Amino acid sequence: MILLDYHNVIIKELLENRLKNGKVENVDMTVADFDGVTYHIATSDSKTVLDISLGWTCCSELLGYGAANVLKREYGEYLLPSPEQGYDVTLRLDSDKLPTDAEAQDELIKKVSLLKRNLLAAPFEKAFLEHEQCVKEDKTECNSELMAVHYREEEAIYIKSNVDRITVIFSTTFKDETDKIFGKVFLQEFVDARRRVPALQHAPQVLYSIREPPMELRHLNLKDSDDISYVTFVLFPQHFTQGDVREDTISRLQVFRDYLHYHIKCSKAYMHTRMRARVRDFLKVLNRAKPEVINAEKKTASGRTFHRT
Repeated sequence: MILLDYHNVIIKELLENRLKNGKVENVDMTVADFDGVTYHIATSDSKTVLDISLGWTCCSELLGYGAANVLKREYGEYLLPSPEQGYDVTLRLDSDKLPTDAEAQDELIKKVSLLKRNLLAAPFEKAFLEHEQCVKEDKTECNSELMAVHYREEEAIYIKSNVDRITVIFSTTFKDETDKIFGKVFLQEFVDARRRVPALQHAPQVLYSIREPPMELRHLNLKDSDDISYVTFVLFPQHFTQGDVREDTISRLQVFRDYLHYHIKCSKAYMHTRMRARVRDFLKVLNRAKPEVINAEKKTASGRTFHRT
């Protein structure tokens, strides 16, 4: 199974062409990304000035969890104080003022292509800081808020920090009956693999439930439906130590839902391919088993016809 990219491939390729290959051209395109994210990439009056705007239904929730500070830290002067109309975040890149050093260009391209990822990182970083504060003050109980990000229709991510752990809960919807079966198999494997494989003993604990929400969500009076499943990741301090470990944890958790549904679709496509191949084999066998027609008219080399008796 492959892991999905954390960055937007179209934005990355576009910036590489402009910064590294010198292809500074007029651009005006709308790009769709996972989870209902929409980008508008366009040049302004001058083709050297490129605006990259992002629109997302949950952006107001993310801003409430400190996303504005994360964006200022990551993008600085590139972040416009007032986003493009109809969008939530806008970055402005002037090719004449961008770094010329190859390493600095790579870093900028990476940051801009991770705009969605950095925006969604805000509640995770807030939970990590709350946990650190509880540990620093030697508290026995952490009274942190349950952060909810409704990033898709009828689906959400819930994050809550505790004294010894951080809990991340995904609610996901399977509207197709076949998807429910595949989803149950996939998610149950996440739960069982940690118990079965010794190398995964240090991985986050995974819990899975259908219809019934975890204890952390019981007070929310969520929609009761057989189509909804809940996946809980329990992160311990070793999973979010400062540095690359923390950043990788945030990135991998963010793409979990897309990873799950992508591989469900791939599994269905693989099974359909195998079924079609098996049907073709059966048809070949049936064609070879056709009985020869009795009393059929035959022709000799000279063109005369005769009936075999």
